[in-house]
Amino acid sequence: MEQGFQVLLQVFGGLALFLYGTDSLCRAVQQGAGRRLRSLLARCTANPAAGLLTGAAVTAVLQSSSAVTVMVIAFLAAGLLQLRQAVPVVFGANIGTTVTAQLLAFRVESWRYLLLFGGVLLCLACKGWRGRCVGEAVFGFGLLFEGVTVMRSAMEPLLQSHLLRLELARVQQSPLHGLLAGVCMTLTVQSSSATVALLQSMAAQPGADGVHSLLGLTAAIPILLGDNIGTTITAVLAAIGQGRDAKRVAAAHAIFNLSGAAVCCALLQSFAALVRLCSPAGVECAVIARQIANAHTLFNVLCALVWLPLTGQMVRLVCALLPDKKRPQERL
Repeated sequence: MEQGFQVLLQVFGGLALFLYGTDSLCRAVQQGAGRRLRSLLARCTANPAAGLLTGAAVTAVLQSSSAVTVMVIAFLAAGLLQLRQAVPVVFGANIGTTVTAQLLAFRVESWRYLLLFGGVLLCLACKGWRGRCVGEAVFGFGLLFEGVTVMRSAMEPLLQSHLLRLELARVQQSPLHGLLAGVCMTLTVQSSSATVALLQSMAAQPGADGVHSLLGLTAAIPILLGDNIGTTITAVLAAIGQGRDAKRVAAAHAIFNLSGAAVCCALLQSFAALVRLCSPAGVECAVIARQIANAHTLFNVLCALVWLPLTGQMVRLVCALLPDKKRPQERL
């Protein structure tokens, strides 16, 4: 019992390091280049394709789609962006957030101590605020990967639990069960990147035969889709108390992820086959972290490619779902 409690503490401690590292990185980048990023968002949204690429690039730098979505909602409220400009940026933010999973699949965390040391060195050596911001961003990046390493080492004894193995068996048998698990995980920690990192660590554990993954790709994909759905709650919360267009952007974000998840769940085996085709061959438990990262990227890229030409239709849909309130004299 005591050992299990220690393992859970280690998992949550690693999660805390991951979330704090992500937050530190985001704050340091915003302090050091916030004006440039805001200017980039305001200027590079002339057409849907430019907005998509801008959203992806800014999210890849900030390592947080939630931060970009909140920024877009703030710009809408300030009148710096129009709804038709904002929607493609949110599509791009979904693509940019997949960078974290890709870096973890390449095992970049092995450089974490160099990043941590380099970040502290920059903070101490640089007298200017811009240099300190760079140091804090590098340190945050290293802390993010240290959190993943702590979670990964903690997961090994935790996954020997009989109850957890029974729960994983239910997920393997029911995609809907996995989808709901992913939604709940992201709603709890408020970070899809953290839950995808946990999913990669869990899936990389070998099963009884030592070859196949404890979870399997077809069971991991619904959890991944649930993570994408759960992350939309941040935009919904940020839109509370804001104007109508802010609520419409949050609705567009939710429709983007819900529609994509519904199609992927319906075509689960075909989507899993496509992911395997785009991923390196090898022992399942050795390559599944790469497969999950590729599934995350493929899902968001394919959804963006489908919805980008339909930006006008998306805008009309959210305007129909959330129409402008009629003034009192118009009701009479």
